[in-house]
Amino acid sequence: MPPNEPVRRAQLRLRTEALRESGDAGPETQAALRKALADRSNHIVAKAAAIAAGLALTQLIPDLLAAYDRFFTDPVKTDPQCWAKNALCKALADLSHDNSATYLRGLHHVQPEPVWGGRADSAGTLRGNCALALVACRDISDLDLLTHLTDLLVDPERTVRSEVAQAIGRLNRREGAIVLRLRALVGDAESEVLGACFSAILSIDAASGLPFVVRFLEQGGDAATEAALALGLTHDPRAFDLLKERLPRERDPDVREAIVTAIALTRLPDALKMLVGMVERRDHLAAIARKALAAVRLPDELRARLDAAAPDT
Repeated sequence: MPPNEPVRRAQLRLRTEALRESGDAGPETQAALRKALADRSNHIVAKAAAIAAGLALTQLIPDLLAAYDRFFTDPVKTDPQCWAKNALCKALADLSHDNSATYLRGLHHVQPEPVWGGRADSAGTLRGNCALALVACRDISDLDLLTHLTDLLVDPERTVRSEVAQAIGRLNRREGAIVLRLRALVGDAESEVLGACFSAILSIDAASGLPFVVRFLEQGGDAATEAALALGLTHDPRAFDLLKERLPRERDPDVREAIVTAIALTRLPDALKMLVGMVERRDHLAAIARKALAAVRLPDELRARLDAAAPDT
């Protein structure tokens, strides 16, 4: 490394940050960003990519693609931790670049890097970002994309499995719901993945998804908690009815709290009235209900009733 290389990088980083602060998208800014995107420093390229996306500079898509391609060569050396590829993928998606080949390359990229005691893959975030970006690509059929995404539902990285489940939900195909049902039935060591599967299933087909997700309420533990929260996030009156019916029969205190929280998440008028009534009656779940309502914007009438209710003891 030349003696002045650290200084050169620091100066370029400062100039790049100045572009962000200026908000100027003119020719001089574009020229400076092109120079930064061609730099060998993955940190500088990552900053430049984020600025290009923030300024909506679609003119720089060819430069972003060239940089993206470059960092797949000897990636452990040129782009440790995938800093550049992650930022470039996100920038391209934000700029509505919709060539599926770009994201399919990242979807299947694995980058083992040395860590204490062995090696660890650093490309999980890239695979997850590419999965979500692919949903907007119209040059690949839904079924072909679903085939690629299904492989990643068993990815070693938790965040990848979760984001792939979200991507399948956004495809909004019944075939996708079937794949997600199987993933949920097989189970996952990480409850977050189950929650992503439940939410995606419900977004694709609530009518058949509701009874399927409710079955997991009976299992208890983290699966039941995730099922309850996914039901609440549908804002569906049918989900509220199912949660309300389950609450008196639930014995697990953690799942009870999740159900009360999920009822608040529906934000339905009848659901909010039910929880305010629990606080007013000093129900045994009043403290949980009050806590759940604290994060909800209540109508003035219900807020007044909640404020007037005696504090829980």
